[in-house]
Amino acid sequence: MANIGGFFKNVMSEMRKVSWPKRKELTKYTVVVLSTVIVMAIFFAIVDLGISGLFRWYLEL
Repeated sequence: MANIGGFFKNVMSEMRKVSWPKRKELTKYTVVVLSTVIVMAIFFAIVDLGISGLFRWYLEL
């Protein structure tokens, strides 16, 4: 049980050393992540539609 208490004590000590992002930085990072996800989703949707169209065209021959 002493090892568990020591572990959490060390975790708390290390968490105090962490440099947490400010609100403005966090907002900027969130916008970057969300916009990247949206762009990638649109890209893969277009690629999927293109490949599906090619398969449908090929199967109609």
